[in-house]
Amino acid sequence: MKLFRCQSCDNVLYFENRSCGRCGHRLAYLPQLGRISALEPTGSNNAWTPLAAPDRPSFLCTNAEHDTCNWLVPPGTTDAFCLACRHNGIVPDVSDPVNLHRWREMEHAKHRLFYTLLRWNLPLKTRAEDPEHGLIFNFLADPPDASAPKVMTGHENGIITIALIEADPAEREKRRTSMGEPYRTLLGHFRHEVGHHYWDILVRDAGKLEPCRAMFGDDSQDYGEALQRHYDQGPPPNWQENFVSAYATTHPWEDFAETWAHYLHIVDTLEMASAFGMQVKPKADVQGELAAHVDFDPYQAETIEQIVDAWLPFVFAMNSVSRAMGEGDLYPFVLAPAVVRKLGFMHDLVHGRV
Repeated sequence: MKLFRCQSCDNVLYFENRSCGRCGHRLAYLPQLGRISALEPTGSNNAWTPLAAPDRPSFLCTNAEHDTCNWLVPPGTTDAFCLACRHNGIVPDVSDPVNLHRWREMEHAKHRLFYTLLRWNLPLKTRAEDPEHGLIFNFLADPPDASAPKVMTGHENGIITIALIEADPAEREKRRTSMGEPYRTLLGHFRHEVGHHYWDILVRDAGKLEPCRAMFGDDSQDYGEALQRHYDQGPPPNWQENFVSAYATTHPWEDFAETWAHYLHIVDTLEMASAFGMQVKPKADVQGELAAHVDFDPYQAETIEQIVDAWLPFVFAMNSVSRAMGEGDLYPFVLAPAVVRKLGFMHDLVHGRV
């Protein structure tokens, strides 16, 4: 993720900002330009002129009415929704304040996901454009009957279901602890589940099954049996030598999705580090093994080695700062050589080199 600035007053902005805290301008994200822009009203029915592109007046996404989106729709179109929100299927009942708050949290995470997908220009067809495999998100609340089955987060043929309760930090922490997970976030859910979607699109449908199986294993094994075995027996011994997480050991599909998610975690975090001009050069490191200067665009990096060489020192610093605050590691994972090779597969896949 990049840093953004207000074109009116040069205030530095977050990706989620709706208005500038310094000059008060309304703000919106222009996905075609990858920029947050201050807006000026045009005087006609919700149309705005972005100062970053004054020749491209446009409209705010319809979901701005609920404060769940700050993106502009594509200019010159009559679309009601932006490039991210047009992939929504079922949204919660917004008359319920709790549902509305949780949906807002979901959309913050989903829009960060779409920032990444658009940076790489990955295929993004809606369900209307591709009724069989188009990408669509359903945000579902648990049924009021406590004895009824709970909503399960998951993916099936382009349909990604996100349990709305995951936006409750207390419930998410409870599930993280009960499942023995070192990390569980809304953004992590989105990145993982969309990894399953892109396995369909970039691997299965693109004729890349063999190189993918050579890296992640035979995906034709029974998924239900593999999942049950994982929950009954847990991960195999020494799993950290070949997998980025314990859950990745479940089945090659989950290994792919977990590795995909971590690749997105790493690239997007390094872009933010680069935006801050961060470098790591600890005085205690006399051999320079923990030194790094994040002065490149990880979205356009040539090799996975360039990314990993910057990531390892940076994440060591992040984890050390987190521990100094009395918290656990911000990134509590080990990138063994086999995992780095899998991350390299993802790097080559998104850049069309597999």
